[in-house]
Amino acid sequence: MAKKDLSKELQELYFPSPKEPVMVEVPKMNFLMVDGQGNPNTSKDYMDAIGALYSVAYTTKFMLKKSEKGKDFIVMPLESLWWAEDPGDFLNGKKEKWHWTAMIMVPKQVTKKVIDETMAQLRKKGKDKELPALPKLRLEEFDEGRCAQMMHIGPYSEERPNIERLHKLIQENGHKIVGKHHEIYLGDPRRTKPEKLKTVIRQPMR
Repeated sequence: MAKKDLSKELQELYFPSPKEPVMVEVPKMNFLMVDGQGNPNTSKDYMDAIGALYSVAYTTKFMLKKSEKGKDFIVMPLESLWWAEDPGDFLNGKKEKWHWTAMIMVPKQVTKKVIDETMAQLRKKGKDKELPALPKLRLEEFDEGRCAQMMHIGPYSEERPNIERLHKLIQENGHKIVGKHHEIYLGDPRRTKPEKLKTVIRQPMR
């Protein structure tokens, strides 16, 4: 049986056009999440969060593949929510003041019971000593609703003009910017040239 590939099922949400921002309706989805604060480029906490998320996601994937036929799935890309107490600190790139939630979306068959089993398996193997963010990880339903989004191609540091385009689209259509800036990372910065990185940028509205 084919693996469940949520990125293909949610093509509109994970592969938008880089040409113009668009409005989308994002359904409720389940995510593995870890919260933190600080500059993602220098924060050990952010790297620890990523390590815990991928370890839990892949351990869960292989556990379901082995124990429950037809429940294998493709691990989704890393995503993050970003915000600051002062919105200007976010737009002006004062990253040491940023708050974040690093997260990976998982299919509905990944329940709290399944994650508890995954955590127990990782602790049994002593992985909790290698993954300091593991105790902070949770499974949570995230209901983002109506959003504006587009694909940003290029370095993360050059996102601001496209973020402003999202905000402009929202305001020109009579909506209000709410919630947290959302990014979905479709490229690996360790292997991809900065000018070729693909990042979905998304902003909720009401």
